[in-house]
Amino acid sequence: MKTQRHLLVTSALPYANGSIHLGHMVEYIQTDIWVRFQRLRGNECYYMCADDTHGTPIMISARKQNISPQELIERMHREHTRDFAAFRISFDNYYSTNSEENRELAEYIYRQAQQLDAIYAKEIEQYYCEKDGMFLPDRMIKGTCPACKAKDQYGDACEICSATYDPTQLIEPFCAVCGAKPVLRKSTHYYFKLSAFTDKLKAWVAGGHVRPEIQNKLREWFDQGIKDWAISRDAPYFGFKIPGTEDKYFYVWMDAPVGYIASTKNWCKKNNRDFEDIWRGNGFEIHHFIGKDILYFHTLFWPAMLMAAGFSTPTRVHIHGFLTVNGEKMSKSRGTFIKAADYLAHLDPEFLRYYYASKLGAALDDLDLNLTDFVNSVNSYILGKVVNIGSRLGKIVNKKLDNKLTSIDPAGALVLQEIRTAIPKITDYYETLEFNKAMREIMTLADKVNKYINDAAPWETVKTDTAQAAKVCTAGLNALYLLTGLLKPVLPRISEGIEQFLNVPPIAWDAFDRKITDHTINEYTHLAERIDLAAAQKLVSTTAG
Repeated sequence: MKTQRHLLVTSALPYANGSIHLGHMVEYIQTDIWVRFQRLRGNECYYMCADDTHGTPIMISARKQNISPQELIERMHREHTRDFAAFRISFDNYYSTNSEENRELAEYIYRQAQQLDAIYAKEIEQYYCEKDGMFLPDRMIKGTCPACKAKDQYGDACEICSATYDPTQLIEPFCAVCGAKPVLRKSTHYYFKLSAFTDKLKAWVAGGHVRPEIQNKLREWFDQGIKDWAISRDAPYFGFKIPGTEDKYFYVWMDAPVGYIASTKNWCKKNNRDFEDIWRGNGFEIHHFIGKDILYFHTLFWPAMLMAAGFSTPTRVHIHGFLTVNGEKMSKSRGTFIKAADYLAHLDPEFLRYYYASKLGAALDDLDLNLTDFVNSVNSYILGKVVNIGSRLGKIVNKKLDNKLTSIDPAGALVLQEIRTAIPKITDYYETLEFNKAMREIMTLADKVNKYINDAAPWETVKTDTAQAAKVCTAGLNALYLLTGLLKPVLPRISEGIEQFLNVPPIAWDAFDRKITDHTINEYTHLAERIDLAAAQKLVSTTAG
């Protein structure tokens, strides 16, 4: 008997200063597919997320719009929630870091670290923008990376080579708000003694919580020496004030990941659960899904914070690459910086879910949204190989066979057995995030089903031998039942439509042995429209600017 697993899953918190775009959706779709798979397997799996709401960019953006930061983050929360719902992202709780739970937990972690002597203060020089009258936090200063010399990089980490550094190490720095050259001024700041956790972090990394190539990258950072982390920012700042100070605030990276715990705590309050059972007990696996640009924060800083506070460290940190569109970095000028809302205005979100799944593996490889390939993939695979089974056979059963499925012929039984034999392999592909391999395997099986149907030609047989035609249709629709179950983590809406058509309960992983024989189906209804390249190209033409 399969042992039920207990999983707490998170995606990185989207920043409340902007709209969700298709680059973001890589992560949320990847996470959601895995979460849905775990639930279909019968595991207890909760998906937590929240808006990341603090920091200078939020404050400045609100000021430009002549609204309060609270108004800005509330508006963005509504927009984010709407877009995620449209893409069927199945959060159990979608919260905000600007919450009392987040404040309490951030302060608790800070105080626990203080008791371990892992917090200290020191005077430093940092950049100050005289034009804007403010110290510049890491994300408000840009320049050339001191390691790889990539231009236009932020003041804390390079998005090109993943190097981390102090803002003062940037070459030719400039204020990201106004473009002015900043000056150096002295200020006292609080530091988290990350270096004190080096041995514990090495042991955690060696415990298989990240992929081997990530372990190698982390070893490089260990060899260079882990640096202590500045966790405070000067006023003016939108965020939580550090206890015992008058004008110092928690750096956004100090309170943002705490949102994972705060969202869990908020959900637990609403569902009469004890969040400490999840975040302190041994019964729950904790899985984070992130992009490779925030690798350092989630594999060094965050585990150390959790260790300091006595919370459970991540069971696994799953890391993905970036999205390119038509082979190039997303760009507003080229129209390839595509918001989720712009996509939804033109195309079915299920199509993007499938396309991302067909490209996503477990490694850090970047993913390209090639619009021509996207159109061909959707039309050929989702519609041509899967939905088309229901369309062709449904019409025969509805019109010629009184909506009745009967028994399965021997040739059809062999096809069904081949699908069932492949289920353990596909299950393993889902579990290990090799979604691209799972999609290839499923579509290979769909080809075999379609060959069986084409060879049997029930649309012809029904004219002379309705009993045989019924057996072929029954076998074909049983195959559709199995393929639908296997695709259900990726295509939840289309799967629900097929379940309704087949007149079956929701398909789960333990229902693959079921045979739909001597059974009445419902009328087939249209499930998805073919798309042409012109429709996909509108994504670019309407977002160029």
